[in-house]
Amino acid sequence: MTTAAQTFHKLSEADQAQLASQRAVVERYLGNDQQNIENYVTPAGKLGLLRAILDARLFGPSHTYELQCMGVVFGDVFVQVCGWEWSVVEDELGRDPCIKVPRSTIVLYPLTMISKRIEHGEPIDVFALFDEIAADAERLAQTTAALPS
Repeated sequence: MTTAAQTFHKLSEADQAQLASQRAVVERYLGNDQQNIENYVTPAGKLGLLRAILDARLFGPSHTYELQCMGVVFGDVFVQVCGWEWSVVEDELGRDPCIKVPRSTIVLYPLTMISKRIEHGEPIDVFALFDEIAADAERLAQTTAALPS
């Protein structure tokens, strides 16, 4: 069986609108508290909101869409902290948002990073998960950057 190659594209306006609507699902849990809203613009604020939602067990394993919305916010932290970028990957299975690590072959799929762990009943510390994935991706990107294209 041969598999088609993956191609990467910049986010279209529709992709950007979809991600924005998914962020809004999470952001409604900020409430009207000005301090929460101000904190949310920081990476720690985003991760803190995700942790609070997880700790409150607002979404269970059957809430795939909401958990993937949390994944969008999780992905935003990689963009904000690491300078990586949202992209769209397309292959024979369709199109999916992803995070592409520049000048490397590293691709992250943050939409499912939280949902898959919840669906498998795994505990999640979003701060530790972020640190682990960011460090691994940086290390791999440095390794692959030295390889010929």
